[in-house]
Amino acid sequence: MKLLIIEDDIAISYTIARVMRDEGYEVMECHNGEEGLHHALYGEFDLIILDIMLPKVDGFTFIQETRRRIVDTPILCLTAKDGLSDRVKGLTIGADDYVVKPFEIPELIVRVKVLLRRYGKVNQEEQLSCGPIAIQVRTRAVTVMGEELTLTEKEYELLEYLLMNKEQIVTKEQIYNRIWGLDSEAGIGIVELYVHYLRKKLSLWNADQFIRTVRGLGYRLRINE
Repeated sequence: MKLLIIEDDIAISYTIARVMRDEGYEVMECHNGEEGLHHALYGEFDLIILDIMLPKVDGFTFIQETRRRIVDTPILCLTAKDGLSDRVKGLTIGADDYVVKPFEIPELIVRVKVLLRRYGKVNQEEQLSCGPIAIQVRTRAVTVMGEELTLTEKEYELLEYLLMNKEQIVTKEQIYNRIWGLDSEAGIGIVELYVHYLRKKLSLWNADQFIRTVRGLGYRLRINE
């Protein structure tokens, strides 16, 4: 999946790009509307994240021009907190969704995934599994060796993220950004605590061993050494 991020605030653009790359997306960044419009018209992207207040070509003009040129790529707008009229206008002329600044990273990630799913850009797996551990994505049901396992919301999100990246190393920073978000008041030590909680519950089936600590890097969910 390839995303086009058009945001003139370099820090915000960098943060979004980093998080989306952590989620497995390919990302291109543009910092003005003119450059972004060129890439939207002549490139191939699965979703566009668009700031409304842009230099050279503003977000509204961008939306109107892409839709006029029959570019149907989903557009997720970034708007100001007090910009109700901007949100209404953006959706009216062809945007697909919006996120209000300052936004929470987990919300942005979810909205991106929902838009991609809505427009058939992804085929979400019905089940994620690793050895005896399985989750049903739509119902959030978790089983180990066929027996039901009850998890809290954060425990489930942690297990789901590990399953989505099974056999791969995920850092504490990636987990923290994905589940708690950059604006969370919880420190990054919360990741280690929830890994402990999850392991403790999985230990009833001796399945805690599948969450491996990779010293100095993070964690990896795998069956075999």
